[in-house]
Amino acid sequence: MLPNPASQMPIQSWKSYFEEPVSIAGLVTFRILFGLTMVFSTLRFMALGWIENQYTQPIVHFSYYGFDWVKPLQVEGMYLVFGLMALASLLIILGAYYRLASSVFFILFTYVELLDKTYYLNHYYFVSLVSFMLVWVPAHRAYSWDVWRQPKLQLSHIPRWMLGVFRLQLAIVYIYAGMAKISYDWLVLALPLKIWLPAKANLPWIGFIFRYKMTSYLFSWGGMLYDLFIPFLLLYRPTRVWAYLAVIGFHTMTGLLFQIGVFPLVMIMLSLVFFPTKLHQQVLDYVGKGLRAEPSTPRPRRSFSNRMLPGFFLVFIFIQLLFPWRYVLYPGNFFWTEEAYRFSWRVMLMEKAGTATFYVKDTCTGREGVVVNSEFLNAHQEKQMAMQPDMILQFAHFLGEHYAQQGLCAPEVRAEVYVTLNGRPSELLIDPRVNLTQKSHGWAHKDWILPHSQLPSFF
Repeated sequence: MLPNPASQMPIQSWKSYFEEPVSIAGLVTFRILFGLTMVFSTLRFMALGWIENQYTQPIVHFSYYGFDWVKPLQVEGMYLVFGLMALASLLIILGAYYRLASSVFFILFTYVELLDKTYYLNHYYFVSLVSFMLVWVPAHRAYSWDVWRQPKLQLSHIPRWMLGVFRLQLAIVYIYAGMAKISYDWLVLALPLKIWLPAKANLPWIGFIFRYKMTSYLFSWGGMLYDLFIPFLLLYRPTRVWAYLAVIGFHTMTGLLFQIGVFPLVMIMLSLVFFPTKLHQQVLDYVGKGLRAEPSTPRPRRSFSNRMLPGFFLVFIFIQLLFPWRYVLYPGNFFWTEEAYRFSWRVMLMEKAGTATFYVKDTCTGREGVVVNSEFLNAHQEKQMAMQPDMILQFAHFLGEHYAQQGLCAPEVRAEVYVTLNGRPSELLIDPRVNLTQKSHGWAHKDWILPHSQLPSFF
């Protein structure tokens, strides 16, 4: 039976829409804004002394599963890594040796993030994804050093889908963050904002509003609605300007209230990709005219063409849509167990703290002692480790190997870990009778995690 052409029209129409050539200007400004943000972020990281504090001074590093082979360099080497990242960011801004620069930045940035999951932040993951995406698109083929050197590279147009994948990546961050906020604690109890906001009551000008209980509920519900709907409001022309003002206001407020690094700046800058290419073109024309960034002789319209790239990005986006749902494969409450919690755009959803006491026993003599965690970990590592089971397991394995080298006979390591979640009374997180050195790392469910007595399986 022959296919019905009418039934294929909607798909063909969508295909034609996304393949329609649009100005490359939106992709160029995205490249420049991303590079500017990364230059600032990298230099800030170096200036604050975080290279030593996070990577060269600590004795222990909590690697991601499967990436134990990724190790920090000596202090000179780490400064070289960050220096090269800053240089690559600058070259991305200029569109100079773009493919090499964007590849180097992605590899080095991701290398740094793989060194220690203690410092995992959602926006670091986001930057790795975006830098990976930028490697594959022709963001350097207008208003760039590369075009100045080789005018034949210049493009005036790209297919519409190429801007769409960056908009979709931003939308995924927002929408998944909003969906994660649809929970009993966040909406009904206004937690953890009910704990955090009163501590900001001393802020000048606005601090007084955080004394009211209703403020926590307004911020909780407002944050959920903002995350869920802001991508659509940015896409819709009548609401776009107002939505972007909301982006500025929302991220400025969160930046003032919470220690979340450059995430607000990243989202404010990169959300400009939702504006029409005509506006980007006007801005670039104005700036480029002053800098003479483009050839003075008009060139004919040229569009980008690559048959394999749309399929590549389709698979990439499918993975991004699917990956955050992996938590449903694990039993228990994932806020408590934190299994499959990372890389899921769950942004600042809980107030969690723990105390972990480790016991090391010489199995030949039966003698047992208590570990002083601060002898091996910095304050941030100890704080994060004490509430995350996979890090507890890693630290226990480190202790077993360390004390075996010190002469203990087949050391056994147990941990008594009490954790409080969103202001609830602290409870045992793991079975304190289990010898953790006998438990293996991996993606399988950790059956030695104890259930919380007051939490449902899912929030």
